Amino acid sequence: MPFLLAIDSGTTSCRALLFDATGRVVKVAQEEFKQHYPQPGWVEHDASVIRDLQIRLTQAVAGGVSTDEIAAIGITNQRETAVVWDRKTGEPIHNAIVWQDRRTTDICERLSEDGLGDHIRQTTGLRPDPYFSGTKIAWLLENVYGARERAKRGELAFGTIDTWLLWNLTDGKVHATDVTNASRTMLYDIRKGQWDDTMLEALNIPSSLLPEVRPSSGSFGETSLFGSKIPIRGIAGDQQAALFGQACFEPGMAKNTYGTGCFMLLNTGCEPVHSENGLLTTIAWDIGESPVYALEGSVFVAGAAIQWLRDEMGLLKDSAESEQLALSVESTDGVYVVPAFVGLGAPYWEPNARGAIFGLSRGSTRAHLVRATLEALAYQTRDVLDAMAADADLLLANLRVDGGAALNSFLMQFQADILNVPVERPTSVETTAWGAAALAGLSAGLFDLDGLAGLRHVDREFEPKMYERKRSKLYAGWERAVEAARSWASTDIDDNQIS
Repeated sequence: MPFLLAIDSGTTSCRALLFDATGRVVKVAQEEFKQHYPQPGWVEHDASVIRDLQIRLTQAVAGGVSTDEIAAIGITNQRETAVVWDRKTGEPIHNAIVWQDRRTTDICERLSEDGLGDHIRQTTGLRPDPYFSGTKIAWLLENVYGARERAKRGELAFGTIDTWLLWNLTDGKVHATDVTNASRTMLYDIRKGQWDDTMLEALNIPSSLLPEVRPSSGSFGETSLFGSKIPIRGIAGDQQAALFGQACFEPGMAKNTYGTGCFMLLNTGCEPVHSENGLLTTIAWDIGESPVYALEGSVFVAGAAIQWLRDEMGLLKDSAESEQLALSVESTDGVYVVPAFVGLGAPYWEPNARGAIFGLSRGSTRAHLVRATLEALAYQTRDVLDAMAADADLLLANLRVDGGAALNSFLMQFQADILNVPVERPTSVETTAWGAAALAGLSAGLFDLDGLAGLRHVDREFEPKMYERKRSKLYAGWERAVEAARSWASTDIDDNQIS
């Protein structure tokens, strides 16, 4: 039986997984890497560390079988994180700027002031926000000594993490990305399928810096790092890979991934749907025919909030303890946590908002705080689903879920309750990595879409159990908390005025 190798390069950890052709995980290796926070609101990664760690983990997984048995490699990645490197030495010129980073807020404001907001929304499907790669590239070219001149001379290369890994896996022979990652740069025309000259000019980015854009399922060269040559035949950004891995192949099907952030995608078919409610229009995948589009709601902090409880607050020994603590109390006793640590994403788009806790009393315990943090993930998903329903005239049959926090049954039941929609958890929550492997396997001829759909199995369906009156009351409290947290964005206090 042939195997598929998935490289899953996330925001907080690198992973490598070996799948058999039925989608069963044969072997997995994972390791977290260091996050860098140079200033409040800034988040960086050492791209060299990601490269070395990812190759080491992939070698460990691939070492379990003969490389002749591995039909193809698929790559999935944190999407908007930007790396610029020297084409000759292969070394980054600066730490990677992570998708969560907010340092380019002023550049985004300038783009809006210059009247480019509508162009960005209509052409790229996105909005002027620091989340996306384009302004991160502009910042690197402006702030790294000599970078702009070197870029104009063709000495530098840009890529999101997929492109960075592909370059290294192919020994610098392939500088390419796929349409899903390109569609997250704020530089790519998702209708014409090409880099947008207007945005390149506005941000003063030379086109020679950019990778070639290819379909998500197809040829991306080959690597010899793990033994004999293995073709790389699939690439997709993590959220699009999860949508594909969940077999959401028909318009109207949706998934929600609970990772570092929380991302809901709705398949809208072969025509992009423009959002009037704060969502993004993005490319779901291209398997070599024409692109499939999706509406996306991006919540910046989800699993990262649980890590915050564990690492910064010391309220958890491990993430799994959160479910036990949440179930140890009947409610949050009116406590709400708004985890806007790096601003608010869809549908609010408040880059200057910050996290807040409301409703604390003398009787509030760590269990109440942990439960409120978990509930915040579900409330944020409700915000996004309501916006999707307004944009797409949608009545969702069920929500397919994945990601690490999908294993938390308390959260999944509360999610079903607050949405009033059944939540469907697959047998394997490794749908992001499987989506990348499946795209590679599709290109390698191991199966077709019908065959892939048949490989998905449901572990549990969570049916809504909450009365409407309680649901409405709880969600109204969340809306009050968000509105209060949003007001922080308009509070401008000069530290120099405080003595």
